Amino acid sequence: MSQKKVDAYKEQKANRQKILKREKNILKLEKIGAAVVCVIAVCWIGYSVYDKTIAVDHTGEQIVTEMNSSAIDNYLAELSAETAEE
Repeated sequence: MSQKKVDAYKEQKANRQKILKREKNILKLEKIGAAVVCVIAVCWIGYSVYDKTIAVDHTGEQIVTEMNSSAIDNYLAELSAETAEE
């Protein structure tokens, strides 16, 4: 090995503890950052769902949506009648 490589190896070996400590700190910061992003995403999704579920118009009255399912009920009744005939 050349003297240059030997000197570089000795310097790296002397600073190995500092390098490992720095890498561990960077890994911790990355994990914390990822956790914060995940928490923010979950909170944002939860708030969006809550906001759309509890729909209130500008007057403060709650909006009620009704669905007419008589066509589906008639269809299911016809299916069960056909099944009973067989």
